[in-house]
Amino acid sequence: MEIVKVSAGVIIDKDKVLITRRAPKENYAGGWEFPGGKIEGDETQEECLLRELKEELNIQVIVRERCSEVTHNYGTIRINLIAYYCTITDGEISISVHDKFKWIKINDLLQYDLLPADIPIAKKVMEDYK
Repeated sequence: MEIVKVSAGVIIDKDKVLITRRAPKENYAGGWEFPGGKIEGDETQEECLLRELKEELNIQVIVRERCSEVTHNYGTIRINLIAYYCTITDGEISISVHDKFKWIKINDLLQYDLLPADIPIAKKVMEDYK
């Protein structure tokens, strides 16, 4: 089974965190997730995150400490998802791949239909920001 390495950004502003929803044409459409994407070639996890957040959300970030790492089997592929805390340094969010984004209270994370690999990350974020 193919293992896909993915980086995700946990972008926090005060008591809120940014989540994005997968568009109708995407795999797992309608699922909420922490934004990010597949690591390409010899990119580091951090380089991937900088590129993906610029491409998908038109923002620049500082990648801070690692939040969590999750491996989840989605049937035909296995995702190895590494999440990092990030801070926006430049840009206004505009979505290109997702159909929605929301700033939500950290404690409300589990009230959204998060993709399975994102749920353990959400729990870790809630624990870190009690």
